[in-house]
Amino acid sequence: MLVIVAPGQGAQSPGFLIPWLEDPVFASRMEWLSTVAGLDLAHYGTEADADTIRDTQIAQPLLVATPLLAALELFPHPADAFSKIGGVAGHSVGELAAAAGARVITAEQAMVLVRERGKAMAQAAAATPTGMTAVLGGDREDVLATIERHGLTAANDNGPGQVVAAGTLEQLAALAEDPPTKARLAPLSVAGAFHTRHMEPAVGHLARLARSVSTHDPRTPVISNKDGQVVHDGREVVARIVGQIANPVRWDLCMETMLDLGVTGLLEMPPAGTLTGIARRAMKGVETFALKTPDQLDDARAFCERHGEPSVIDTTPTWRMVVSPAKGTFRLDDTAREQDVLPAGAIVGSVASLRDQTKVLAPHGGQVVEWLVEDGDLVSPGQPLVRLHPEGTA
Repeated sequence: MLVIVAPGQGAQSPGFLIPWLEDPVFASRMEWLSTVAGLDLAHYGTEADADTIRDTQIAQPLLVATPLLAALELFPHPADAFSKIGGVAGHSVGELAAAAGARVITAEQAMVLVRERGKAMAQAAAATPTGMTAVLGGDREDVLATIERHGLTAANDNGPGQVVAAGTLEQLAALAEDPPTKARLAPLSVAGAFHTRHMEPAVGHLARLARSVSTHDPRTPVISNKDGQVVHDGREVVARIVGQIANPVRWDLCMETMLDLGVTGLLEMPPAGTLTGIARRAMKGVETFALKTPDQLDDARAFCERHGEPSVIDTTPTWRMVVSPAKGTFRLDDTAREQDVLPAGAIVGSVASLRDQTKVLAPHGGQVVEWLVEDGDLVSPGQPLVRLHPEGTA
């Protein structure tokens, strides 16, 4: 099973777009997305230096546009991709690229949202000098306790041996003087304490814009940074992306869900390397592919053929599916059991795992066509639970 992932801020490097822009079709598409973003992304991806593309307002649009256009190179006929991809995820701003790739939103909507996201986060970062530092190695509990002791936030939990601390520069300096035992610190090339309370002013602005964004339910399972759950309601995908601006990225839980889905191959879109590096340490036995340059495209397509299989989500348009957000035991709601028609937002049941219990809702509602699981069944992330026919349609 194939999962495709998109990296987050910090993955960019000077000149990384040079080989991609040699293709006139790629260059033309980049010009279009640059127009939507109001930035000359080709310039920033070829000629700008590291300090320039570290700017949040530049880095974020670059990191959404590039995976989207590389995906069109990888899958020249986009519809073919849905027979191969078992799940998608993005790290931080990469979630917007993943959402557009799963057809939740359009590429143009993603570029408008990332343009405004970058501006709002840059403004929030300017209010107080803040930053982020990767804490590599050490005992996990000691690392988290030390981060908390210094008043910092574990803004990215990237799995064993890599937690990113975020907060004010003074707090990060104190962490450098008093680090966790046996841990190494690596300051990150970002402009602020992303995914912390320092970014809360940006959430309101993006939330207001997001209310006007039309969405579709994803064509493949979308794995959320918030908690690693599979989200199959387009409105919730966007709402989670907005809220995640000021909340930690739980990439560790995303990888856990990928393993629960049965991933055998993980392909990272450009600028690639960060997430495949994490996966090699945390997802033993899973083959990885870091797509960095266009001369790798044939090998990347072969990788997709080797691992690809359709997702468990059926896309027949005459009915909707409610899917499991996580791995666990499904418990059917007593009220839902007795109803032939579920109202929008009705509780279908819950999925109980060792970690928590998650309610499952029918966001759109509809007539119950078929229950696909029974009370007490073990379910996997993204597994269809019930088939609903939209009310008012023939």
